[in-house]
Amino acid sequence: MSPRTTGAAAAPAPRTPPTVTLHDAGVGDSPLLADGSVDAVAVQVAPGRAGDDALQPRSGTPQAAARYGIDLAELAERAGLTGAAGEAFTVHLPLPVGSSVELPWAGLPARIVLVGVGDESTTALRRAGAALARATRGLRRVATTVGAQTHHDPAGAAQAARAVVEGYLLAAYRAPRITATPDEKPPAELVLLGRDGPAVAAAVDAARIGASATWLARDLTTTPSNVKDPAWMADRARRLGTAAGLDVQVLGPRELAAGGFGGILAVGAGSASPPRLVRLTYTPAGGGGRHVVVVGKGITYDTGGLSIKPREAMVPMKTDMAGSAVALATVLAAAEAKVADRVTAVLPLAENHVGAASYRPGDVVTIHGGTTVEIANTDAEGRLVLADALAWADATLDPDVLVDVATLTGAASLGLGRQHAALYGTDDALVAALSAAGDRTGELTWHMPLVADYEEAVRSSVADLRHVPEDRRIGGGSITAALFLRRFVGRRAWAHLDIAGPGRAAADKHEVTEGATGFGARLLLEYLTAPH
Repeated sequence: MSPRTTGAAAAPAPRTPPTVTLHDAGVGDSPLLADGSVDAVAVQVAPGRAGDDALQPRSGTPQAAARYGIDLAELAERAGLTGAAGEAFTVHLPLPVGSSVELPWAGLPARIVLVGVGDESTTALRRAGAALARATRGLRRVATTVGAQTHHDPAGAAQAARAVVEGYLLAAYRAPRITATPDEKPPAELVLLGRDGPAVAAAVDAARIGASATWLARDLTTTPSNVKDPAWMADRARRLGTAAGLDVQVLGPRELAAGGFGGILAVGAGSASPPRLVRLTYTPAGGGGRHVVVVGKGITYDTGGLSIKPREAMVPMKTDMAGSAVALATVLAAAEAKVADRVTAVLPLAENHVGAASYRPGDVVTIHGGTTVEIANTDAEGRLVLADALAWADATLDPDVLVDVATLTGAASLGLGRQHAALYGTDDALVAALSAAGDRTGELTWHMPLVADYEEAVRSSVADLRHVPEDRRIGGGSITAALFLRRFVGRRAWAHLDIAGPGRAAADKHEVTEGATGFGARLLLEYLTAPH
């Protein structure tokens, strides 16, 4: 244990999303609503059709209205709902006064949640599920018809159920609090009314696996850096990987020095917590088809090194290892989902701190494989650890597809904001597949160019490469970072996801929660499970 982690609060145990169950009976005849086990019933409303301003009840709403004896559409209009995706309004039904009064809803859940479903697209239903999670937090059990029979074909019904469950489970997340007096209200169990069958069950399970991966990535990213140093992160990866049946390899400082990992060692030199590199491999029965390697940037804390950050910029830097959390969550989810491809996660882990041994601007370091790099800014450390990991993966793992994911550049978030990741690549089919996976999961990307004219920005007069441009007027900081990384991937089909923008959120919005978002885990899992 390093001096700084002595006395640190214990890290929270891994957590899982709330339970989701299927119930084939509808709201009109389900016995669950009368047995006292359900705290709320959620039904859906949508905007009026063309030429009709009235809200449109959807599947389950008329049956709920009949069972409760209430005009739910009129209640929704009175509450000012528009039916837009993400709206939610809770109706608290009154209790009778006196034993002689019999209300129509006697014995039924006393809360009805009206949830807007918009155009009932996948995105809209995901947002509806998220709104339901926030409206019912702290309850024990919620039954819903939201998304039921949105489509008449089994595939469409399964897709709708998956979207609702994804939104619900993702929005149910709250970052763990390290406190002596826990007061967090747990999310409610979700019961999907009027849904059953293998297709829907498989869709719900896929939603659960993806949401669990995101929860893990969020939890790891949120863990304070006085707990989460490289050794801790490597140990957590080893434990989780071993439990999942993965082949795990951990390289410590001696192995990194022997292997010539000059980038990782330079970045970690100023810290009391030495660096690590972790490899976790999932191999399906039969050996698998392609070998997909995901490399995740793992800077467990980033002070900027000698090129030190301002205090305000340093505050969120416990999240600078989000890429490694996403890579770890992806390989674990791939194993649980039993994807057909062999999948490896590579986690280069270091803490970029200030110390007597810190690397300096002007130094030249040697990356695994022999490429030399002139250091221009110690706060551009992420591309150095990624360079080592990418070069090692290219040389030793023989990947068919090589993807890296990183909170890499402020330039990406300046250019694209908080909702899109910058996506670069050397293979058009790979870029298109990742972009399509992002569209399906709601983790959106924007394809960025590898501008040939910017290559001069990574040229050095004293080494093979310079890792940031000498002339800041060149601009295109996210592009020049991608051009630098491309030098270490050989001839592999390679893609780079810069998640500096969507990797963190300032507030809850739909299925995204405040703080670490886990962006990329569901996108990569969707890419791995999609036909190719």
